[in-house]
Amino acid sequence: MEITASLVKELRERSGAGMMECKKALAENGGDIEAAMEHLRKTGLAKADKKAGRVAAEGRIAMAAEGGRAVLVEVNSETDFVAKDGNFVAFADAVAQVALASGAADVEALKAVKLGEVSVEEARALLIAKIGENVQVRRMARVDGGHNVGAYIHGGRIGVLVELKGGDAELARGIAMHVAAMNPPYMTAAQVPAEFLAKEKEIELAKMSDKDRAKPADILEKIISGKVAKIVNENTLTGQPYVMDTNMTVEAALKAGGA
Repeated sequence: MEITASLVKELRERSGAGMMECKKALAENGGDIEAAMEHLRKTGLAKADKKAGRVAAEGRIAMAAEGGRAVLVEVNSETDFVAKDGNFVAFADAVAQVALASGAADVEALKAVKLGEVSVEEARALLIAKIGENVQVRRMARVDGGHNVGAYIHGGRIGVLVELKGGDAELARGIAMHVAAMNPPYMTAAQVPAEFLAKEKEIELAKMSDKDRAKPADILEKIISGKVAKIVNENTLTGQPYVMDTNMTVEAALKAGGA
């Protein structure tokens, strides 16, 4: 059977593989496009297996959101150059969309989800065969509460999802931007571990002069508690000055927005 340009084009569109690989697959399978597709999937997986041990530490975060649902997916490549490649970006965006639509709870479940005619895992293997680098779907995060969701990606490398009860979409996005900028380790003062507080008290006491340490115990406790409270505010989302309006804390911004 003659391997026509239209056959090659169709196989390229379906598989995402390169032109020469598609032409070769069709030639080896007598022009049968279904058999050629299966061949590409098998060889793609073989190539992916060979590259699986190579470190994939670059990449990007992709996002998909609809209503009160949103998902972030981290897809890694070996180099920053490939992370900016159109095929890689399209794959990451498509994976985020099917992650949202499918309701997959984790990366392992996501790998089995259909992405067009193949699974996410098979599409990943075909992408590896095409671009020549290891690609990994590394992590995902999702919210499905049906509340206001703020989703924000900074520079393709920092992704944030924030869910608010009350408020509005603008406030949710603003809080997400704040988290991206400030990276608070805790959400509220109540979540700060006792060990953290004890350590900070120890540090503040060690920093004080002998004269201050000689003050009455109740006064000393008030001084140290005040210093630790400031540190707690610096390390909690609700206690930090809100990046969109530093005249108020995040907690005040939430209250003002009814959230």
